[in-house]
Amino acid sequence: MRFCVAIDGPAAAGKGTISRALADRYGLAHLDTGALYRAVGAALLAAGADPADAEAAADAARALRPADLARGDLRTEAAGEAASVVAANPAVRAALLDFQRAFSRREGGAVLDGRDIGTVVRPDADVKLFVTASAQARAARRAAELGADPARTLAEIERRDARDAGRSDAPMARAADAHLLDTTDLTIDAAIAKAASMIDETLRRARG
Repeated sequence: MRFCVAIDGPAAAGKGTISRALADRYGLAHLDTGALYRAVGAALLAAGADPADAEAAADAARALRPADLARGDLRTEAAGEAASVVAANPAVRAALLDFQRAFSRREGGAVLDGRDIGTVVRPDADVKLFVTASAQARAARRAAELGADPARTLAEIERRDARDAGRSDAPMARAADAHLLDTTDLTIDAAIAKAASMIDETLRRARG
């Protein structure tokens, strides 16, 4: 089976937590594609390079290895900001696209979460979800996770949303056939349950 679930949405909407839970529930492999961009950004920062340097970012993306996804600095604010910058670089996206597509077609199936899975990486995915929440709710979650200032975090999230949605290459967008899952007022357990019900309905239809 090569069943593929594509999950997109903005930062701190809960898509990573939901994706991991769904992968466990259905016995699928999981790839946080944002970690690929975070790894590229973190590598650049560690080398003292500017994430906005297009050539350096492309080189870092081409040099990325699976072990780089285990870096301990991927969840920092700096890595997240750098990830959003390098993700706007078409050469970086091209370098990482084959990796993502190959993973999504692995035997046993996969769940991928990111910004353009359902629109670019796997527009033919079996199930597509777009997980979102209000900017205020997402900022509160991220600030609590990082111990950061909520107001500053909100400004950063709004800036990142604008950059991710406005980039010319593979902008963040909801696929026309993606289920919308707004987690603003949902507990994580409720959000996972709603996502699972969407997948279950697809599986029921496939079985006739």
